[in-house]
Amino acid sequence: MIDNYLNECLYFTTSRLNRLITKMAEDTFSKIGLSPNAAFFMMILSEKDGVTQKEMGESLHLQPSTVTRLIEGLIKKMVIEKEMKGRSAHLHLTDKGQKMIDDIYQTWDELREIYNDILGKDFADQLSKDILQTSDQLEKRISS
Repeated sequence: MIDNYLNECLYFTTSRLNRLITKMAEDTFSKIGLSPNAAFFMMILSEKDGVTQKEMGESLHLQPSTVTRLIEGLIKKMVIEKEMKGRSAHLHLTDKGQKMIDDIYQTWDELREIYNDILGKDFADQLSKDILQTSDQLEKRISS
């Protein structure tokens, strides 16, 4: 009886999936000394220098406190720097951070290969699209 509730519960099944995917991503990114979110953070900066802290939070769908912790950690690693312009904090990669970008993209490719090997490329791609679409629908409903 309880198995039916758990297996048919979107909250339970997505939480389980999230734990598994997070572990895989963290294990893969530990090789380069970054968390998956920190890697995405740096990828965004490599494409759009000077992003504000607020824009970064919106892009990554993270709470301001989480973005602040990410920034503090990346500044401590000396891979980004923060420049204040009025009340806005603008973020930039340092030379050290810029040198890590190729490794970051390579690590994302490795992680994607792991997913593809387990799930199959077409299924993994479709699953990502379905999850994004579902997240967008739920976010619209919650926001209104």
